[in-house]
Amino acid sequence: MQKLLIYMVFFATLISGCSVHKLEIQQGNIITAEMLENIEPGMTADQVRFVLGTPQLVDPFRSNRWDYIYSLSQGGVISEQRHLVLIFEDGVLSTIEQR
Repeated sequence: MQKLLIYMVFFATLISGCSVHKLEIQQGNIITAEMLENIEPGMTADQVRFVLGTPQLVDPFRSNRWDYIYSLSQGGVISEQRHLVLIFEDGVLSTIEQR
């Protein structure tokens, strides 16, 4: 009986020390403030792609619009979310929208 009690205390201590670890999950394009400072209207699509990388979304019906989407989930809760929309006119960046 005493051994059973010792085992029960041991396992209770072991189980109470364990916690479920939830991963940090990043999705999309990571866009830093430095990267945003390096883009400006008048840049070509290739120059923008060099700075920001390939866009997350390119609308097949509006190829002049690029969407960069980023979200960070910590512990199952979205803690950060960004959406950057770039509009090109005649192959040159004309509009930068942060949503």
